[in-house]
Amino acid sequence: MKEIYLVRHGETEWNAAGRYQGKLDSPLTEFGISQAEAIGKKLAELDIQADALIVSPLGRTRQTAAIISRFAALPAMRFDENLAEVSIGSWDGLTDVDIDAEWPNLLDNTTQFDWFFRSPDGESYDAAVERATEWIRTTSGVIIAVSHGLFGRIIRGTYLGLSKTETLSLPVPQDVIWRMAGGRIDPIAVA
Repeated sequence: MKEIYLVRHGETEWNAAGRYQGKLDSPLTEFGISQAEAIGKKLAELDIQADALIVSPLGRTRQTAAIISRFAALPAMRFDENLAEVSIGSWDGLTDVDIDAEWPNLLDNTTQFDWFFRSPDGESYDAAVERATEWIRTTSGVIIAVSHGLFGRIIRGTYLGLSKTETLSLPVPQDVIWRMAGGRIDPIAVA
């Protein structure tokens, strides 16, 4: 049996500033801390008997998982590089304005969802799907997973067998727990 509770890290300083993090990092904002606390409280309320707490090794997910663990009785964190955010290469840490200034017109004809994969040296969509597929395939039991916005989309889309367009259009809120089990994904709102 496999049951995954997937959460995104809380809001970071760079999220608030419109700066794309990729494999780089910034700390949670006060609001992001309150989001992580709310997720921890909701997990405690759900009383999930988790077999593992698997976390992306990036700082924002570590910080989120540490806060969650203060509220919910969870196993010790285990870090998995397969849960890390998609790298957008030399665009990691930049804003839309920075990218357009350095690579004029490269974002032309992209959508708000697919531009990530225009980076000249970033991770490809197919490589990210392969990573998500491997992670899903190798998990078992009841898992709490702390990951990221874009990669969380890819995990959920891969799990459901969605097309690239459908996958990249999935929402990425920071106040939802995604329960993945039995071939379904159900959102659990965190108030």
